[in-house]
Amino acid sequence: MDERFELPAELNIYSTLETRDALLAWVAEQAPKGKEFLEVSARDVQEVDGSGLQLLAALGHGEQRWHLVEASTTFVDACRTMGFTNWLDSRYLKTGASS
Repeated sequence: MDERFELPAELNIYSTLETRDALLAWVAEQAPKGKEFLEVSARDVQEVDGSGLQLLAALGHGEQRWHLVEASTTFVDACRTMGFTNWLDSRYLKTGASS
């Protein structure tokens, strides 16, 4: 698997279970590498709902910290709407988000 986790284009109630399983497997693979932060990309996300954002919020309660490194305009707008602006940290997030 890649060094960063790529969220799917549809991050919604219909894909959350499958995304959760893939994300947990990826986190387990990354843990032994001893990275300070896990990198998650939302560059391809074109549809997102509360369950998709809740999945990422749950990741924040795990042992390893994570940050968003890329995000589509759709994902950024959803984060702003739902109050997850702390994920949009310019220190890590690449600018020029795609729509």
